[in-house]
Amino acid sequence: MVQIKTPEQIAKMRAAGLVVAAIHAATREAAVPGATTRDLDEVARKVLAEHGAKSNFLGYGGFPATICTSVNDVVVHGIPSDDVVLKDGDIISIDCGAIVDGWHGDAAYTAFVGSGHSPELVELSRVTEESMWAGIAAMKLGNRLVDVSRAIETYIRRQPKPGGGRYGIIEDYGGHGIGTEMHMDPHLLNYVDRRRGKGPKLVPGFCLAIEPMVSLGTPRTEVLSDDWTVITTDGTWSSHWEHSVALTEQGPLVLTAPDGGRAKLAEYGITAAPDPLA
Repeated sequence: MVQIKTPEQIAKMRAAGLVVAAIHAATREAAVPGATTRDLDEVARKVLAEHGAKSNFLGYGGFPATICTSVNDVVVHGIPSDDVVLKDGDIISIDCGAIVDGWHGDAAYTAFVGSGHSPELVELSRVTEESMWAGIAAMKLGNRLVDVSRAIETYIRRQPKPGGGRYGIIEDYGGHGIGTEMHMDPHLLNYVDRRRGKGPKLVPGFCLAIEPMVSLGTPRTEVLSDDWTVITTDGTWSSHWEHSVALTEQGPLVLTAPDGGRAKLAEYGITAAPDPLA
């Protein structure tokens, strides 16, 4: 069952989304050479406390931290640690969430640590982020879930990869519904699998966390012995971007973007829905 939200409930999700956006801003500033991933987790904890919000990551399935910190070849679910010290040239994907009045927000971004990153890495992050926005732009009334998957995959497949070859669209992880829980139906693939059909129709109140994960090589992953950390099987580096999005009668509202997605959606000729908290 897909949970359909009322406008009042979407407003509460927007409040949670803005807390997530604040965590992103603070951790991005703190992701510098010499910082540990545990340092970033502490930054996130402080932001949550300042906003009176709760973490939806801490304790989820036994996860021991407030955010996921995935460095270089770690795709997702990296556990913050004093032993992981960021170095010049690293990339890190930070995934985090917040709960406000029982409603959830969830989003991720990829950051460049220090300087000197290769054009290949810069392009990897750009392609992953833009594929997310292509998926968000496909959240239109009357479309189906598969249209979001198709938009993400099509964008990635059309981008030339520096040095040749193809980007790996991670197969084992994808987006999801979000609302009174962090992970809800439906599961959103970042590629089209015809065996799954078209999926549900997108209607007002439909909320999705759209999150492509892309590697420089394989689409395949494995989980380390901590039962959380997911890495690429060939050791290639990866990028992860995510926003939580609500579809309204007036169009999509990007709940975890400070501007509600207004600027990026305008590039697609789409007007973002009005911000209920503005």
